[in-house]
Amino acid sequence: MNFNTTKIAEEMVSTSEKIAMGYKLLKEIDKVEIGTTPKELVWSSDKIKMFRFNRSTPAKCKIPVLVSFAMLNRHDVLDLQPDRSLMKKLLEEGLEIYVMDWGYHDRSDRYLTMEDYIDGYMNDAVDFLRKRHKVQKIHKMGICQGGTFSMIYSALYPEKIKSLTTYVAPYDFSTTKCMLYKWTKYIDVDAMVDTVGTIPGEMIDGAFGMLKPSMNISKYLGVLNSLDDSDKMMNFLRMEEWKSDLPAIPGEMYRKYIKDLFRDNKLVKGEFELGGRLVNLKNVTMPFLNVYATEDNIIPNESTLNIMNLVGTKDKKEYAFPGGHIGVFVGGKSQKELGPAVAKWIMEKS
Repeated sequence: MNFNTTKIAEEMVSTSEKIAMGYKLLKEIDKVEIGTTPKELVWSSDKIKMFRFNRSTPAKCKIPVLVSFAMLNRHDVLDLQPDRSLMKKLLEEGLEIYVMDWGYHDRSDRYLTMEDYIDGYMNDAVDFLRKRHKVQKIHKMGICQGGTFSMIYSALYPEKIKSLTTYVAPYDFSTTKCMLYKWTKYIDVDAMVDTVGTIPGEMIDGAFGMLKPSMNISKYLGVLNSLDDSDKMMNFLRMEEWKSDLPAIPGEMYRKYIKDLFRDNKLVKGEFELGGRLVNLKNVTMPFLNVYATEDNIIPNESTLNIMNLVGTKDKKEYAFPGGHIGVFVGGKSQKELGPAVAKWIMEKS
């Protein structure tokens, strides 16, 4: 085997220079900021908060949009940086945007249930917005697990929802095309909850990391090639800042989520109950936009799309986003195409 020593030497020099530039760049960074679009706290209950994103001009759509993200990660990924912010894009398109912040939980929250979050906090936040804006119904937007919660809420309180938009949300847990869906059926969730009370975010994130272990290697190799590019480095650091912020999940909420949804698939079977009430998906009669990512390795497309045949509304639409789970929020196409399309659809339903 012949080696080109000159080329090897050039690559070593180039890599050394990149490392030196990367070191200099990292030394100059005091803080990595995400979620920088201005917003104000307008409502809170216990550890749950709701923020309104500030507008510089009047909204084109007078009916507010309430966004709910998943509980495992923070909603800041929706506002990762100014040029990759779903929230900022929806504001620019003329919507009045509010976002729920689930907060940080500790062992004192272990007995909080799914009823507390959907029938309690989410319903109270919706009622606050209805009163604040003097409207009977609001637009609801849910993302990932927040989409599942929003679907359940809309089925229970259809009289309060003008339209429902969900992004990459899991509904049908019968698919076997994702290892997470297989593993979850066999974990001893009772032992987990009874032992630790509140489930550490790091524990759940570890499972997500095993879905595609090579990503934990390839991302650092990519960083090595970007050490001399400050913009790419800051993009990487912002994403890592978000990914490392892992709130714990209240045990009783997690127990029901895993048993009733992941394991027994009760929502799509028409058997899921919340607070003693059967969640009938036929009650979802408001306009429904279902956004899914064609390359999603976390939420299989089947898990998201099978809901279309179960909801009661005839005004329903699918949007296939050509990318992965996170790209739906931070990808370039999300900013140029998806955000404007979603905003246009919501305004048409107002």
